[in-house]
Amino acid sequence: MKAILRVRMGSQDAHYGGNLVDGAKILALFGDVATELLIKLDGDEGLFKAYDMVEFMEAVYAGDYLEVSGEIVKVGNTSRKMEFVARKVISARKDISSSAADFLDEPIVVARASGTCVTLKDKKRK
Repeated sequence: MKAILRVRMGSQDAHYGGNLVDGAKILALFGDVATELLIKLDGDEGLFKAYDMVEFMEAVYAGDYLEVSGEIVKVGNTSRKMEFVARKVISARKDISSSAADFLDEPIVVARASGTCVTLKDKKRK
């Protein structure tokens, strides 16, 4: 089971100098994907228990568009093991002008993670 979302990083997402977006924003997007996956599988938002791996690979800036995907790779009684990838699909080009951007022919992987979510038995509807 998979889920995908695409979002633009705005100036409100920039946390550091140079309009750099912090990794916590990407983790929040992974959480949104996990919630969608749990709803699809269990009919409940469930709970994110823990990440077991997080890797930030490239910088993300305000104005960039990310495509964030996740999939359930293992289902236990209440646990759901998931893997996530965030790819930059549009890159802001502030070096050209304040509104310039490039659609990338090849998306750039900016982050990966894996973790475990839980849907309590009494909350599971499917």
